[in-house]
Amino acid sequence: MPFSSVLNQLLKDIPDAKGVIILDWEGEAVAQATHISEYDLKVLGAHYGIIVQRLKEMLLQSHAGRFEEIIFHYKFEKTVVASLSEEYFLLVHLNGDSPTAMAVNKIRLCVADLEQEFIFD
Repeated sequence: MPFSSVLNQLLKDIPDAKGVIILDWEGEAVAQATHISEYDLKVLGAHYGIIVQRLKEMLLQSHAGRFEEIIFHYKFEKTVVASLSEEYFLLVHLNGDSPTAMAVNKIRLCVADLEQEFIFD
């Protein structure tokens, strides 16, 4: 799959990343690269798909514009979700002590590459 090399590179570029996955807005996996079980990453993505769908609805009602990214901080883990298009998003699951700013920078660069390289809509 053409996304594999981009996702594998992102996984390498963020040392504390546990997994990266491209999903559609319903939470269905398109492609992933992971150090954890693919099943666990897909389940995580499906759960975040529900959250992202609700977020999109709220943004539509408030006329705030398109969802770009959101960071979830937990005690032992972090998850960054970034919009790729109206239909797809990128999820990066990290260790809790991962430097968030560096990870977000790498994710933004990856999103820019994916938006230029692939047509999502």
